[in-house]
Amino acid sequence: MMEKVTPIGTRKADHIRINLEEDVRSGLTTGLEHYRLIHQALPELDLEQVDLGLDLFGKRLRAPLLISSMTGGTPEAEAINRVLAQAAAERGIALGVGSQRAALEHPELAPTFQVVRQQAPDGLLFANLGAVQLNYGYGVDHCRRAVEMIAADALILHFNPLQEAVQVEGQTHFSGLLSRVEEVCHRLEVPVIAKEVGWGISEKAARLLAEAGVAAIDVAGAGGTSWTQVEMHRAHTLSQKRLAAAFVDWGIPTAEAIRNVRQAAPDSLVFASGGLRNGVEMVKCIALGVTLGGMAGPFLKAAAVSLEETLRLIDEITQEMSVAMFACGAADLKQMQNSPITRI
Repeated sequence: MMEKVTPIGTRKADHIRINLEEDVRSGLTTGLEHYRLIHQALPELDLEQVDLGLDLFGKRLRAPLLISSMTGGTPEAEAINRVLAQAAAERGIALGVGSQRAALEHPELAPTFQVVRQQAPDGLLFANLGAVQLNYGYGVDHCRRAVEMIAADALILHFNPLQEAVQVEGQTHFSGLLSRVEEVCHRLEVPVIAKEVGWGISEKAARLLAEAGVAAIDVAGAGGTSWTQVEMHRAHTLSQKRLAAAFVDWGIPTAEAIRNVRQAAPDSLVFASGGLRNGVEMVKCIALGVTLGGMAGPFLKAAAVSLEETLRLIDEITQEMSVAMFACGAADLKQMQNSPITRI
């Protein structure tokens, strides 16, 4: 008997509901608790002098903060994306959308993604497609259409082999994928960002992706949301639930994944996501060599409440970043990247 395949829109709605209602945390920590920033009792600068700004992909950001890729493709997702884009625009931070496959296959769903550019006309926006789709008939043109849909500044190709392997509807043909990724990197008009979805990037993967031509690697390490746990809550049978549950402590912790990419692909931009929860952890990542730090879960929960709650969260994170950099004696991000950090 064939397994029931859930329509893609229903799957996206399931993902939102489960992330909001269930405990889907990884059994691992980010590893950032093993690092300490060096406190400077004499910082030789004023708190007001700390500058979190940076230029990235031709846009100016007020802080190195990314609302990581989450959703799209359903009416609820459109409402969430509207709030996230408004907040990103008001505070001058970056925003990524969830996988746009649903809108490419069902054009009537495109407005659930297009709302982000409408609300953030000058913002730094990242389009998003699953890399494995390149092995299922997608090509450079599909990537281009995803970028054009939201007038994106870059394209995220996300890599999620483990999620696909435990998902009822999973697509697990990953062989030969690298050459197709390389073609996209060389032919697409905007930069390509390679992103895991919560199990981290190894040195081998980082090296291969850098050689393929990606402009940045988002490590999306273990320590935050575990998509096997999300899929566990969607499973149709007890056997499927057990399969997904077995991987609760799988993956490369975020801190380790950052070091992997810095070691294997020193010329690539590194973005950090995966269990980051506050501005101090963001600053630790910057000291480890990261350009941009991303969060998903906290922003999803805030956006489900209100725009005001989302803005409050951004302000809280950026204030924590400013204070942490001040206490390290770093006036800007470049100084912070060159500041010492110790492993304990």
